[in-house]
Amino acid sequence: MRPPRGRGGRGGRDGGRGSRGGRFGGRGGRAPPRDEGPPSEVIEVSTFVLACEGEAVTKLTNEKIPYFNAPIYLHNKTQIGKVDEIFGPINESYFSIKMMEGIVATSYSAGDKFFIDPAKLLPLSRFLSQPKGQPQAGRGGFRGGGGGFRGRGGGRGGGGGFRGRGAPRGGFRGRGGGGGGFRGRG
Repeated sequence: MRPPRGRGGRGGRDGGRGSRGGRFGGRGGRAPPRDEGPPSEVIEVSTFVLACEGEAVTKLTNEKIPYFNAPIYLHNKTQIGKVDEIFGPINESYFSIKMMEGIVATSYSAGDKFFIDPAKLLPLSRFLSQPKGQPQAGRGGFRGGGGGFRGRGGGRGGGGGFRGRGAPRGGFRGRGGGGGGFRGRG
């Protein structure tokens, strides 16, 4: 005999969402990000190179790597956007800034400086391969050989990283630490 199909149960009109604790509650729900306001101090992180498809492409001038989605500021702590993509070789990295509404990337000139909260930077060692027998510098990050950055998701925590083709024990493992996920071709 089938259980009754009610509003909050499995298979009900709302697809089973009614009993999971509201908009951000239940399994895997996250509270919406809150605006923390400008940081107490900012340091230089990059210089403007060019505008591309509404975003600012900048060259990293700091020895550390910014978090993905980290707010980017002008010297006067006015937020202009957030880190979107990090790319290029490790010793000469670039990143794009997704501009905030009302801010135009073409209004900047080559060499204009951008700033970041120092707490939103990661040491470069987090993204490099560690010699055999040494513990990893932390969870997450790109663990593939000495190449460059290849996309999003590196410093967000979780248990994965991009291992690339032919790497032992798999490829992109995603968030959550387990050994599952996409294993690649190796």
